Amino acid sequence: MKVLKSYQVILTGVFFMLLTAGSMFGQNFKMDNSSEIIVEGTSNIHDWEMNATSKQGGATITTEDGKLTGISKLQVSIPAESLESGKGGMDKNAYKALNTKKYKTIEFKLDEVKKIESNGSNSYKVNGMATLKISGVSKQVPVEFTAKLNGNKLEINGEESLNMTNYKIDPPTAMFGTITTGEELTIKFKSTFSK
Repeated sequence: MKVLKSYQVILTGVFFMLLTAGSMFGQNFKMDNSSEIIVEGTSNIHDWEMNATSKQGGATITTEDGKLTGISKLQVSIPAESLESGKGGMDKNAYKALNTKKYKTIEFKLDEVKKIESNGSNSYKVNGMATLKISGVSKQVPVEFTAKLNGNKLEINGEESLNMTNYKIDPPTAMFGTITTGEELTIKFKSTFSK
């Protein structure tokens, strides 16, 4: 009887340790198709936007007592020609500027998390550094976004600005140069990852 009780105590202890340790290990998430990535820009005629109709990515996080404590991986890849504006001519000019025949994907990789700050309600403000690769050119950029834990879902929301010329991209033109686009772009992302 005593031996049986000892086994129960040991098994209970091991089970508790596994539960506690489990929250410290990385939890893997995969990007959902419902995620939105939008590129916004300007021209001398009107503002424009392109939506990424295809994308894939993953995230690995650590939590403690249900709270986000770290992000060890966050990667997103977008086929460059999946960016669509709904206007074929504009898309064609954009793909030419991005040299999509040679550089097929746009890639984002989180390199370092500098700060995770709780906003309450399982929402966190994250600051860090990331590498963004566009048209074959990689640049490390500061990033700031909101991460929210919701059951088995991780939501990442934010927006970043960039200058096309930093990635050796000539802003697209149309109609023999009468339509010109601005150098500055805004990338807005509302991404959902699931376990």
